[in-house]
Amino acid sequence: MTLLRLALAGTRTDAARVLLTGLSAGLATLGILAALTVAAIPTVADGGNNVSPQYRNALLAEAGLRPGVVFALVLLTVPVLALAGQCARLGAPARDRRLSSIRLAGATPGQTVAIAATETGVASLLGTLAGLGIYLGGRELLHRPGADGRLPLPTDVLPPWWALAAVCVGIPLLSALVAAVMLRRVVVTPLGVVRRVRTKRPKPWPGALIIVGLGTTALIVPLQRGFGSLPSEAFLLLVLFALLAATAGTVLGTGWISYRVGRLLHRFARRPAALIAARRLMADPWNGSRTLAALLGCLVLAGGAAVIRASFAADFALGNEVSRRYAAAQGVDYFPSDHSFYFQSLDLVNLAIMVGLLIATGGLVVALTEAVVSRRRAYAALVATGVGRGTLARAVLWQSMAPAALGVLLALAVGTGLAYGLFGTAVTAYDFSVCPAGDCEQPRIVRNVPFPLVDLALFGVGGLAALLAAVGVGLLFLRASTALEELRV
Repeated sequence: MTLLRLALAGTRTDAARVLLTGLSAGLATLGILAALTVAAIPTVADGGNNVSPQYRNALLAEAGLRPGVVFALVLLTVPVLALAGQCARLGAPARDRRLSSIRLAGATPGQTVAIAATETGVASLLGTLAGLGIYLGGRELLHRPGADGRLPLPTDVLPPWWALAAVCVGIPLLSALVAAVMLRRVVVTPLGVVRRVRTKRPKPWPGALIIVGLGTTALIVPLQRGFGSLPSEAFLLLVLFALLAATAGTVLGTGWISYRVGRLLHRFARRPAALIAARRLMADPWNGSRTLAALLGCLVLAGGAAVIRASFAADFALGNEVSRRYAAAQGVDYFPSDHSFYFQSLDLVNLAIMVGLLIATGGLVVALTEAVVSRRRAYAALVATGVGRGTLARAVLWQSMAPAALGVLLALAVGTGLAYGLFGTAVTAYDFSVCPAGDCEQPRIVRNVPFPLVDLALFGVGGLAALLAAVGVGLLFLRASTALEELRV
């Protein structure tokens, strides 16, 4: 009880941190439970295919499409977990002072770590239980069979009890463990808190992870040709490994990009705001990797989704062209095929990516606000020496946007490369209008997949706009953080 009371004590900022951590845990719980529900849908055999005829949506009714739904729901929890990591740093200076006071009262270093980990674990437990309650209540509210008896959502399915228990126990334990690991570079003493930071310059080794990810997707198609057909489990594992490797390389590579951008600004900039931003980027280049992780992960998926949509459109257009030629050769009427279902499915993927971007923007707001507040003494000292608040605002803008612009381009390029490596840059089909009887070799028609410049530009502009909005919210705290009274903090 003493540990629990100390963990939940603090100011309104500490209460906000607990609330946001619980909200993140609740959202992650809902995403994981939704994925487990889709995976638990029973199927029946229908002409050699496994189907679930009790649902209206083909994404749920066809067993072959459900793994993609599960994969998308699991990926949607990634920006939520990143938001939880950003929320854990909210109000860190005040929490550090409180932990130092507890150390001064006689607590050991291990006990202070236990207090911080318990705070995160309890907040995650409350959020997880709230998410479980919303999930169970939503099943009852959304259970609305139609006139034909079919359901819009799998509200008739419940994951196994052990899976529910694993989620309710695993998320709080994982959150507490992550909080303890994050404190490994923090030394809490009775007189203050010392944070050990990396002083070595970032290396471009994350580029190797990007190359490994792109190379893996490029090898999947030759492997399928060589082995006839890869098992679905092996195919999904290879795709997941390539995606994780490339995304990790993109996120970690932001540190190297930030350092290089800082050096370029330091060499060529002449205005005070750009010079302050340059020194900040060089002093802490890893800040971009921490704050932009969720946003860049979403943009990697966005780049891949744009190429997949362009590949599907090219394939369907070529199929309609072949069918039209064959109908003309046979002298029959031609009726184009309806592929709206597939594009509606891709629209759902884009909607999931947009939701992920919104969640990532929330994490950016928390991270940038915390960065402004935690540096309030340094900013107040600059204002006291004559630096204008407008100059500091432009410096924060430079520091946030300069590496982010290159990071967004890199993330979209990596996602595009992954999708092109998996689906190819061209689609082919046989022209059945030539020798329809099959008494000669039918020629192949090849069409290049168009580069989805418009979709990529929209995602890129949307990502930068989200970052700009987050910076704007963070700058709202700049005036209060640069008051001269902050010099006594």
